[in-house]
Amino acid sequence: MPDTYRASRLPRLSGPPAWDLLLGPRPLFPVLEGRERADFAIIGGGFAGLSAARRLLQLAPQARIALVEAGQIAQGSQGRNSGFMIDLPHELTSEDYAGESSSADLEITMLNRQAIAFAAEAVEEYAIPPAWFRRDGKVNGAVSDHAHAQNLAYARHLETLSEHSEMLDRKAMKELTGSGHYNSGLFTPGTVMLQPAGYIRGLMNGLSRQAAIYENSPVVALTRLAQGWSVETPSGQIEAQKVIMAHNGHLESFGFSRGRLMHVFLFACMTEELSQDALRRLGGAEYWGVTPSDPMGTTMRRISSAQGGNRIVTRTMAKFLPGMEVTPGQTKRAQRIMRGKFDARFPQLADVGMEYVWSGHLCLTRNNVSVTGRLEPGLYAACVDNGLGTTRSTLIGIATAETAMGLESDITRHFAAEPCPPKLPPAPLAKIGANLFLRWKEWRARDE
Repeated sequence: MPDTYRASRLPRLSGPPAWDLLLGPRPLFPVLEGRERADFAIIGGGFAGLSAARRLLQLAPQARIALVEAGQIAQGSQGRNSGFMIDLPHELTSEDYAGESSSADLEITMLNRQAIAFAAEAVEEYAIPPAWFRRDGKVNGAVSDHAHAQNLAYARHLETLSEHSEMLDRKAMKELTGSGHYNSGLFTPGTVMLQPAGYIRGLMNGLSRQAAIYENSPVVALTRLAQGWSVETPSGQIEAQKVIMAHNGHLESFGFSRGRLMHVFLFACMTEELSQDALRRLGGAEYWGVTPSDPMGTTMRRISSAQGGNRIVTRTMAKFLPGMEVTPGQTKRAQRIMRGKFDARFPQLADVGMEYVWSGHLCLTRNNVSVTGRLEPGLYAACVDNGLGTTRSTLIGIATAETAMGLESDITRHFAAEPCPPKLPPAPLAKIGANLFLRWKEWRARDE
């Protein structure tokens, strides 16, 4: 084990953090400068890092906690996801989101609901606007007969779990979304629809009363000390008894789980503010979220003024990028594809422009496990969301904080029982094979 782990690369994100920009500017937290001391240092100010900080403060209110973020909090993946906080099994590698067994799905549903309850308590405690945490549920939209059959299969699976769902016909889908594209949909009530950047800002502001927060302070090295670790940034250093790495796929940038993590980028766009005339042509409800019945289809979401304006979000197209960087050409191609998906659903809005286009980083493993718990004495990971950046990241933040405090719970037991992620094929083969597989899956789900 080396005494120092150096970052081989720093986070580089493509496109604007739309959800954060909708909220307008805010005062920034300081850059880390000089030498500081803490009981716990947390690397990463996203769902995992902030959840870990909150759980630590619940367990040890007097603990000195320092959190460092490479950029601005809520402008990373938190400002680039779709804001679905899902309670039910949502296995992206499955044909219909069901997990490997009913018992496993019952367990993950119970854990997901603990994460949602944890978030709901934070909303109340920190006076986060309720519109940024809406219990609207979501719909799995279906276009083809095959997709409808996937919804029926998932509904039967949910029934075995004693979970409620409701099948919507074509008319009900149009009344909800304003789109005649969908032939059916499966509604489930437990998903929370976030203004993700707003929720993260609320967590950040609430935690700042008890924790030291630093922004624009990328961690470049971790050095083992006689007691604890030194967390180094370009202009500062924190000496901490324990360190939690909560920066998702960038765990690999420090040499951990190397060759075992899959870095996938999803692309999304958000319309300009819809005019009153456009809203009249659109119809439908003010708030809704549609995930595709086939996991490789297109996610759509509508928001209203309390979450940042009357807008529609489109998310589709996955790209496996081991280097964790998106090129302008990839973004341009994705934008063209997303425009086509939008127009197929909303031909009545052909004159509406896209104000924001971006990509978001997902980190997955071949066996769908996260990387949590102790890496070395005093060094812990809360990483790898497997494409579920809100619920799963909240859970792994909680789990790692509890593990660092020596506490055992349902959440820690679940993640402690997970096996290690297996190795990927050699990098060139993995990239070619994964992208060919993703393109085939997207082609098959092209209408969804």
